[in-house]
Parts: sequence; C-alpha cells; structure tokens
Amino acid sequence: MIYVTRREVFSASHRLYNKNLSDEENEKIFGKCSNSNGHGHNYTLEVVVAGEVDPLTGYVIDLSKLKKIIKENVTHKLDHKNLNVDVDFLKDIIPSSENITKGIWNQLVGKIPSGRLYSIKLYETENNYVEYRGE
Repeated sequence: MIYVTRREVFSASHRLYNKNLSDEENEKIFGKCSNSNGHGHNYTLEVVVAGEVDPLTGYVIDLSKLKKIIKENVTHKLDHKNLNVDVDFLKDIIPSSENITKGIWNQLVGKIPSGRLYSIKLYETENNYVEYRGE
C-alpha cells in the first residue's frame, strides 16, 4: 500500500459557540474562541490517498487531479469564509477543528478517482492538528 499526500492551505474565520448555552457558559468552555466577532486561522490541510501503484501510470493518483478535487470540493468553499455562516456543509455545527475535519472528509469521500481516501489532517496552528480517517 502506498500513501500519497496533498497539502493545501486556506484562511477562514469562525466562532466556537453553542447556542444552547449562555454567553457565560460559552466563555467558560471556549474562552477567547467564543468572542462574538470570531477569530481566524491560517489552516493547513493534508489529504492522504492510499492505494496500489497503477502499472500504466506509475501513480496511485495523479496529484494534479487530487489538487483539483480538493480545491473544488474544499478550499474553494472554505478559503476566506466565515465557517459559521458561509459554508453549507458546516451549518448548524460548532466549527471546531474536529467538526471541520469530518466535514471535509464528507466533501471528499467518494470523489477520489483512484485509490481511496485514507485520512484528513487539519492544522489549525503549527502545533495543533486533528486527524480523521472516516471511522
């Protein structure tokens, strides 16, 4: 099994806030991330595709095709957006890195023409990331 990774970056804003809780409870749980004006991140996304090498091409997946799939289905929808209000697949959920990662997975699963989607890794900061494998 070979694992091929494509990295993309995007910038987005969000607010961590549970509408079923008071402002005080949200502040206690989410701290400065619950600021009513939101805050932003420069995210790094890694998409990993697993598969066997095609003897005809030598590829698991053509990276230019993978780049296009990611841009059309993910980064185009997220880049310079407010994740709470501008992104259909994140509506009505708290846009934590965990939920964003699952949302990205759902946008990509089934759209990879060769190989299979193996994992999504989303860096919110240089030191913090979430990894999801569809489990």
